[in-house]
Amino acid sequence: MVEVSASQVKELRERTGAGMMDCKRALTDSGGDFDSAVESLRSKGLAAAAKKGSRVASDGLVGMLLDGNKGVLVEVNSETDFVARNSEFQKFVEVLTSTAMSEHGDMEMIRAATFPGSDHSVEAELNHKIATLGEKLDFRRASYLSISPGIVAGYVHAQATPGLGRIGVLVSLRSETVSESLRDFGHNLAMHIAASNPLSVTVEEVPSEVLDVERRVFGEQARELGKPDDVIEKIVEGRVRKFLEESVLLQQPYVMDPERSVASIIASLSSELGSEIEVAGFTRYSRGEGIEQKSEDDSTPETPGNPES
Repeated sequence: MVEVSASQVKELRERTGAGMMDCKRALTDSGGDFDSAVESLRSKGLAAAAKKGSRVASDGLVGMLLDGNKGVLVEVNSETDFVARNSEFQKFVEVLTSTAMSEHGDMEMIRAATFPGSDHSVEAELNHKIATLGEKLDFRRASYLSISPGIVAGYVHAQATPGLGRIGVLVSLRSETVSESLRDFGHNLAMHIAASNPLSVTVEEVPSEVLDVERRVFGEQARELGKPDDVIEKIVEGRVRKFLEESVLLQQPYVMDPERSVASIIASLSSELGSEIEVAGFTRYSRGEGIEQKSEDDSTPETPGNPES
């Protein structure tokens, strides 16, 4: 049997996009002949991944998994909703989400982990799915949250199956008292985040460069109206305050009680539980956000929408 080096396998994988084990097997079967190995992979449809590399994958699914005081989100993209609704693709995302929990959301560790029920890696399984489903797929990102004491709650919007959908949210709540009312609030707050898409938990966490941009824009708008400098300054500060009320989680009107802020709701629940509740952090994934999606004229990016109220 011909000895196949790791560098040969790596080169074949980079050229074809096929899985590591498939590349090794093809090289071994071809006696080390590189061109024959490529032909073999192509004939089996396993080299399809490389050909799809330049295509845009902006559909797909967000997966979420919760386990008490920890949770994970992943996003796996496909080219079309047709594949996103495919049961084979959905099962892959479900298993990948579970693996992401085990690996604490570390992308490199997830990709290198053995795919459950196989003798190959998650990365190799992804390439198998590209070949069998016939579209470019991309394991785009993963996020892991944990908190102690407290809970990690979550919500998935527009679910395809339980835990898989278009938008996923994790929110970590620090509290010495863990109760059903805290869990219910955590779920509802995750729904709020899905709908309201805040920038940060607190004002202090809003990036200074974001505020600088908003101040410049508001200033230019006021100057175009011919306002004097002292009036412009007041207009800018007023609009910045409004921007923060709309963009900072604790200042936002709570979607289930718009007359009150999220901070006010949390204060009331803290009093009820006799234990202070703190929003330690959150992660919100919207499938395809930030990926340029080609419209019919091949020029205009599509912006994913917020959940329906």
